[in-house]
Amino acid sequence: MRSGDQMQRSFSQSQPYKLWTCHKNHLTSLDFLLEANLTQLQKLILRSNDLSVINVEVFEALPSLQYLDLWGNPFACNCSNADFIHWAIFNRQVYVNRAFQYKCASPASHLGALLLEFNFRWCWESAGFVCFVSSSALVLLTLLGSFIHHFLRVSLLYSFYLLRAFLYHRQRQGCAEIYDAFVSYNVHDEEWVYRELVPELEERQGWRLCLHHRDFQPGKAIMENITDAIYSSRKTLCVISQQYLHSEWCSREIQMASFRLLDEKDVLVLLFLEELSSNQLSPFFRMRKLLRRRTYVSWSGARATGACSGRRSAELCSLGPRCQQRASCLQTCDL
Repeated sequence: MRSGDQMQRSFSQSQPYKLWTCHKNHLTSLDFLLEANLTQLQKLILRSNDLSVINVEVFEALPSLQYLDLWGNPFACNCSNADFIHWAIFNRQVYVNRAFQYKCASPASHLGALLLEFNFRWCWESAGFVCFVSSSALVLLTLLGSFIHHFLRVSLLYSFYLLRAFLYHRQRQGCAEIYDAFVSYNVHDEEWVYRELVPELEERQGWRLCLHHRDFQPGKAIMENITDAIYSSRKTLCVISQQYLHSEWCSREIQMASFRLLDEKDVLVLLFLEELSSNQLSPFFRMRKLLRRRTYVSWSGARATGACSGRRSAELCSLGPRCQQRASCLQTCDL
């Protein structure tokens, strides 16, 4: 028995063949004929070998072939032979001897069946269907990825930070808070916060506040700073105005602060700088639910007048983190 490489070398060293016969030689592949340069071969007889899958590219390398005999080989009736079955049925140049009597040796479900009766078109339909499904899935994934990136990127990022906040809270259980309150406000209300609220709470009441521009760590992601501020403070004080409701980051802050309410009941203080209708609050369902069941401080008109109310200061102090320790927390000033 010769190997395919040995046969290929023998072909290259000999005269051109017109007939080549190989019986019971345990050949498992015809690929060695691809480079055998048998351009004048007319008859190829390979009976009773071990050929299960036939590569039809071999016959393209035999341009003069007219007669082929593969009787007695253990053919596989599966999609690996789909091209050969199609070629054996429809080619007009080569006569395949007794082709319609070739029988299947594998798989077991097709044992003894006729090779040319195998439905080879199913293989192509299946391959086409797989290609269609794959390409459709790729297109859908691309569209979905683009949609998520364009419309849901911020929401997904926010959800990630909510999960991170939950894990952060569990990690910090039992740890002392650094601040009395984290003040969540919109940049349009910053002047009022620093002119009125900070002096009232820090200088007169002695609270230690966490403020965006003063206490956030430079270089850290905004949501990380927000998470750290909320969970490092005893309370979150939300200074709510129309600008606050229209701010994406402010809405993230109040939602994350309200998320903390799931574990701690008294951590959120709402301070309204102006009167807001229920229609304006309608997009903020969580805030509306909070207003129904919690006390809040209304400080409407404070920005316009620049004044603070003793009653409101008392209300804010009563909601504060140290009200039980401060009998003198009712600092007042004229309306």
